[in-house]
Amino acid sequence: MTTARLVIVAAIAMSGSYPFAQATVQPVNERPNPYQTVENYFKLPDGRRWGSTSAVEIDKDGRSIWVAERCGVNSCADPATGKMSPLDPVLKFDASGKLVKSFGAGMIAFAHGIHVDRDGNIWVTDANDNRPRPARGAAPGTPAPPPPAKLVGHQVIKFSPDGKVLMTLGKAGVAGNPPDALTEPNDVVTAANGDIYVAEGHSGQNNNAPPDTVARISKFTKDGKFIKSWGKLGSGPGEFRTPHGLTFDSRGRLFVADRGNVRLQIFDQDGKFLAETKTFSRLSGIYIDKNDVLYGADSESSATSNPGWKRGMRVGSAKDLTVQYFIPDPDQNATGTSAAEGVAVDAQGNIYGAEVGPKAVKKYTKK
Repeated sequence: MTTARLVIVAAIAMSGSYPFAQATVQPVNERPNPYQTVENYFKLPDGRRWGSTSAVEIDKDGRSIWVAERCGVNSCADPATGKMSPLDPVLKFDASGKLVKSFGAGMIAFAHGIHVDRDGNIWVTDANDNRPRPARGAAPGTPAPPPPAKLVGHQVIKFSPDGKVLMTLGKAGVAGNPPDALTEPNDVVTAANGDIYVAEGHSGQNNNAPPDTVARISKFTKDGKFIKSWGKLGSGPGEFRTPHGLTFDSRGRLFVADRGNVRLQIFDQDGKFLAETKTFSRLSGIYIDKNDVLYGADSESSATSNPGWKRGMRVGSAKDLTVQYFIPDPDQNATGTSAAEGVAVDAQGNIYGAEVGPKAVKKYTKK
C-alpha cells in the first residue's frame, strides 16, 4: 500500500466513519526490528515446563508479569478422562523473571486470555472444558467417555491478586448463550467504568464452519449483569471469524483481533462499528499502551490463510493504524502455530510474547 493510501485509510478510521470494508493491502513485512529476543527469562520451578501459552498480561505495578498457561501441555484437563492437572495455571513473575505467586489449580481447563483491571484483579478466560473426548483414531460415532463429576470451562473467572475468586461469568463446563452461559471465551477486557467485554467463539475461523457457529462480543456490567451481545459468523462490519483478542485505546475504542477475517475491527463501547484495518495482519493477540502504541501478534499467517504475509509481531499506532516495526518469527517455515499468540508490554516498553506452538514466553527488549 502506498503512503498516500495509508493516510487516507487512517484518516477515515480516525474520523469514526468507515462504512465499507478496507481494500486489500500489500503485505507489511519490511519494517525495522529494533528489538532483541530474551529467551528463558522466566524461571519455572524445578521439574515444571511451559505448556501452550496465549495469555500474558502486565500487573497493575507496570513491571510484574502475569501468565496463564496450560499445565505443561495444551490443556490442564486430561482429554481421555477430564481429570484436572494439580498444577496452578495462573502464574505471577516479578520484573526479574522470578515466580512469586501461582493459583488456579483444578479451575481452568484451557487458559486462553488474561486481563488485569484497574484495581489489580486478574481475569482469565477458559476457552474449552474438561469433558473427555473420544480417543484419537476412534471410529466415527464413537461416544465420548462420561464427564467427570466436576465440570470446568467456558467461563471467565475474576481473581483477586491473591487468587480468591471474585466473580465468574458463564456456566462451568457448559457452552451456551448469555446471560447464563458463554461459548469458547477467547479474551476479556474491562472499560474505564468497569463494564466487561468478552470475545466468544474460537471455532469460526475456518471457511467450513457452520453458520450458527458462535462469533460475538458480549458485554456485562461491572457486577456481571448481562447487557448485550453483538456479532455473528461472517465477514461484514461487526461480524467475526474468531474474535481472538480485545483491548482499548486511550479514547475508549474497543479493538478486536478478528483473526479469521485477517483484520482488526474497532467499535465504540456500545458495539457500533467504527473502522477496520488489515495492516497488522492476521492477529491473535493485541495490546495498546498508554501512548496508543499498538502491538499485534501474528502466529497464524500462511500461504493459504494470509498469502504473502510473514508471521511475527508488528508494532505501530492505534491512532493512524500504521506499522513502524516488525519482529519476525524466527521459524519462517513453520506449518503449525508459531511465534507469539499473546502479547503484553510493560511500563519500560519491554514486550512479552506468549507462544502456543513452541510452548514458551519470551521477552523482547530494545537493542
